[in-house]
Amino acid sequence: MKTVLSHPFAKWITVFLLVASTTAATGLMLQGKPSSTYDPALTAQGVQAVAALAALNEPVQPVADSQAPPSIPAKPLEKPLPKPLSDRIVEYHMNVELDAAHKSLRGNQTLTWRNPGAKPVSELYFHLYPNAFASKKSTFVRESGGQLRGDKMKDNSFGNMQITSMKLLTGEDLLPRLEYVQPDDGNKDDKTLVKLPLPKIILPGEKITLKTDFSVQLPATFARMGYTQDFIMAGQWFPKLAVYEPVGTRGRPDEGWNAHQYHGNSEFYADFGIYEVTVKVPSKYTVAATGFPIKPPVDDGQSKTYTFYADDVHDFAWAASPNFVYVEEPYATPNLPGVKIKLYLDPLHADLKARYLTAAKKALARYSQWYGSYPYSTLSIVVPPKGGGGAGGMEYPTLVTSWSAEEADPDLELERVLVHEIGHQYWYGMVASNEFEEAWLDEGLTSYSEDKIMETEYGSRPNLAVESSYITSPEALKQNAWNYHGHDGYAENVYTRAKLVLKSIERQIGPEQMDRVMKSYFTRFKFKHPTTADFQRVLEDTTKADWSDFFRQYVFGGMMTDFTMDGIYVKKQELNGVPSYESTVVVSKRGGSYGYVPIHFHFADGTEMDRVWEGKADQTEFKLTHTAPVDWAVIDPQHTNVLETKHINSFMKKDIDPKLALRWNLGSVKLLETLFSWVAW
Repeated sequence: MKTVLSHPFAKWITVFLLVASTTAATGLMLQGKPSSTYDPALTAQGVQAVAALAALNEPVQPVADSQAPPSIPAKPLEKPLPKPLSDRIVEYHMNVELDAAHKSLRGNQTLTWRNPGAKPVSELYFHLYPNAFASKKSTFVRESGGQLRGDKMKDNSFGNMQITSMKLLTGEDLLPRLEYVQPDDGNKDDKTLVKLPLPKIILPGEKITLKTDFSVQLPATFARMGYTQDFIMAGQWFPKLAVYEPVGTRGRPDEGWNAHQYHGNSEFYADFGIYEVTVKVPSKYTVAATGFPIKPPVDDGQSKTYTFYADDVHDFAWAASPNFVYVEEPYATPNLPGVKIKLYLDPLHADLKARYLTAAKKALARYSQWYGSYPYSTLSIVVPPKGGGGAGGMEYPTLVTSWSAEEADPDLELERVLVHEIGHQYWYGMVASNEFEEAWLDEGLTSYSEDKIMETEYGSRPNLAVESSYITSPEALKQNAWNYHGHDGYAENVYTRAKLVLKSIERQIGPEQMDRVMKSYFTRFKFKHPTTADFQRVLEDTTKADWSDFFRQYVFGGMMTDFTMDGIYVKKQELNGVPSYESTVVVSKRGGSYGYVPIHFHFADGTEMDRVWEGKADQTEFKLTHTAPVDWAVIDPQHTNVLETKHINSFMKKDIDPKLALRWNLGSVKLLETLFSWVAW
């Protein structure tokens, strides 16, 4: 799910922060001994540096369709996978009908589940996600305040799910056995998780089949599902079985159910399986869905019935509209056997089909090259209409939604969001991390991959030094999604900070070795539901190094780095009868450790000197003897440490009036707070 938007003020904030860092060289920011001098030449260098770095954030025009990655003839498309890629624990056969007038669904489901564990199972758990919108008392609404990603739940537009029948194949009625449970917060008003005590235990390896009837009232589009005028987004629309984890799954010591309520921040987690779904809609509607159609739609003049099939996926979503502009194109590369890209465009974006297709091709080509082949025969892209932003920027197996069509000529954010969501096909779709408990393994890896595509294919380079300054409330990455401090805290850590942690690893081991880490992780754990420890193990196996301290600080803990210049003190002396100066530079570590820390010293006579600090102690001193005193010093001048949050205190110039420095710092902080108040949400 894409949750971080670029903002028109972002470029100017970037320039301001860089000016703040480089203007430090003029002696206007940092503390030191009283002096009224500054170096105009150094100021000019700073302005030039700002201009060069700011240029990196200038919008890049999307390439024309003719510049898309070359395609080779595709193999026959839209067919089941030749052999199972996953353990296929579940099998769903479902029929659903849309009541367009009342914005509701009526469906039935035949579900078969196999016990993958070593113990008998006496109960099942089902997620009833639409009940998150049943009232203002649900856990989702209580935690989110009815807001998500700048979107707001509409007043008096509630949604819900009702199970109207549940039986065994023998006809035994199970409906009276159902009970709502709230294992996470005890909120009795929350009905997003239901427990089914079984009349008979299911032995290891045995299967059970249930037949269920259900209905769904769709809310106005919000938080991934609902309606906007005639547009329908059916995400998380059916009773979905929770995951039963055998011993060893994600490091689990004892087998059991992994079942959580629907929270304001959490997304999803489910078993792989097979889906066959029939969707009945009014004749004028077109349906986009996970998987592919196994026969042409049947139209009786009043309604149209589609039948879709998908294997080795862990969810099924669909969208419908009478206004879709449909475009399809086959695509293949040496690393991509063949995929049919399907666009379901809002009419406002009909003329942008080349941009969507090009972005999809670039993403599929690069992800397949870097990580592994995309094994499915289709990829569907849905563009919600204006006002349907709550359905946009979301991932489902073989189907993604872009941002809604709010304007006719969007900027590069169109490509960025699509690249991000297609990246989810790898880290959410195939690797299938538990988004309840370890969302960073999906969103963080996807955001890292997104940046790599955007820089490689579009020349859009992220300003990581500025992004790190956004991290004001760092928290542990491995924790339940609902434990973060609000949605801002969740997004700040699970998306941005997680990406920076991965980029930090890349900076330490090099891009080529990081590529091997990512590819090895995907290859080893696709269709396996890995955990954070699995990613760490792959990193350590690849690099032959111990990363436990790094993970302790930055993954299992909520650390960032903050290396600071504390003072420059100069003492005049004579050395062998020659006048000289002993300069003492004091530096401190106020955050986490980070390998070796480069420090650059500039002397009054123009001499340059570099030193490296191991950064293990909380503070250290550098004593430098030279014929001229140290004029200024800076920690990590190339910003190689992407986890540094406060570059403003990484520079110091000798002999600055502390009162002036403090006054400037307070003013800059106030200005930053004002700027961020315009863009934060």
